[in-house]
Amino acid sequence: MDPLSDVLSLLKPRSYVSSGFDAGGEWSIQFSTQHELIKCYAVISGECWLSVEGVPDAVRLETGDCFVLPSGRPFRLASDMALTPVEAGAVFPPARAGGVVTHNGGGDFFLVGSRFGVSGNQAGMLLKMLPPIVHIRRESDQAALRWSVERMMQELREKQPGGTLVAQHLAHMMLVQALRLHLSERPETGVGWFFALADKQMAAAITAIHDDPAHRWSLHELSERAGMSRSTFAQKFKARAGETPMEYLARWRMLLAGDRLENSSDATSVIALSLGYESESAFSTAFKRVMGFSPRQYSRRQGLASASYEQGATAFGERRLLDRHAPFDYARNSVPTPPSRSKPHRALDEARGKGGGGQPDRSHPARQGRAELNS
Repeated sequence: MDPLSDVLSLLKPRSYVSSGFDAGGEWSIQFSTQHELIKCYAVISGECWLSVEGVPDAVRLETGDCFVLPSGRPFRLASDMALTPVEAGAVFPPARAGGVVTHNGGGDFFLVGSRFGVSGNQAGMLLKMLPPIVHIRRESDQAALRWSVERMMQELREKQPGGTLVAQHLAHMMLVQALRLHLSERPETGVGWFFALADKQMAAAITAIHDDPAHRWSLHELSERAGMSRSTFAQKFKARAGETPMEYLARWRMLLAGDRLENSSDATSVIALSLGYESESAFSTAFKRVMGFSPRQYSRRQGLASASYEQGATAFGERRLLDRHAPFDYARNSVPTPPSRSKPHRALDEARGKGGGGQPDRSHPARQGRAELNS
C-alpha cells in the first residue's frame, strides 16, 4: 500500500451515520467534543463560516465546497462569526441514520456528509499526522467529488435497501479523495507528516520506509531515494515533517507494532524480529520511548479502549449506530473479513534479523481516555 493508505488503515475509520444539516436565518454552532473523530462534508447550497481550534483564520464555505476535518479538533460553523455560538447538543437531537437535522426552519444552507470514529491506542498519534482542515474549493477538484456527493444525497432521500451501507462506502471514498486532492495541491505551508508527503522528494523517502520498515535504513540510503544530498535531505525532511528521518522510521515501526499488539496474537519477540530488531529487549525499550508504554502495558490498554469505543454519541447530536461492519480496506475498496493479515504485515513477517535504525521519536502520545463521541 501507499503511505496514506497505510495510515488510514491503521486508524480503521468507521462511518457511523451519513446525514444532512439544513439551516435558515442566523445561526452559530460550536462542536466542542471531537475526540477521535474525522469529518467529511460537502456544501450543497448556501454559505457559512468554519473555524477550527488552532487555526488562526476562519474559512468561508460556499456552495460546492467540500471540507474534511481530519484531526479531531473542536470547531465551529456559523452564518456570522460575530454571533454567540450554542453547543451542538442543544441543536441536534438524537436522530436515526440518514436523517436531516433542520435548524431555524432551514432553507438557506444545506450540508451533507459523514463522520468517522477511529479506533486503536495509537489513534491520537495518527490523527496528528493529518492536517487540521482540508478545504476543496477548486471547481475541477469539486467535480471529482461531485459523483460521491450526489449519490450520497440520493441514498439519503430514497431510503433504498442497503442504503446505509452504500452511503458509508461513499463517505469513505469522499474522505480518501479529499485527502488525495489536498496532497496534489502540494501545500507549501505547514509542518507535519502530511505536508512532507505532499513533497515529491520527501514522499519518495517516506514511501521507501513504508515499503520496507524492517530494513536497516541509513540517512544516506533515504537521501538517495529522495535524489538529494544527505545534508540537504536531512534538513528539508526535518523542516517539512517536524522530525528527523530516523525518528520517523522508529515511530512508524512502533505504530505498526502497536497495531499488531492490538489485532494479532503474535508474540512480542516475533513482532520485534519482523520490524528489524535483533532482540525483544531492544524492541521493548524503543517501543516504550515512542509510545509511552511497554508492549505488555499497551496490549492491556486495548481492552479499555474497546469498551469505551462502544459508548459515545455521534457528531451532529445523532445517536451512534454501532458499526458492525469491518473497517474499510483502502487498498481494495472493499470490506475485508477480519482478522485477515494485511500485506504490509505479511511482508514484515518475512523479515529476518535486521537491526533497528535511528533514534525513536521521544514524544509520547496523548493518553487515550474514554472515547466521547458527541457532536
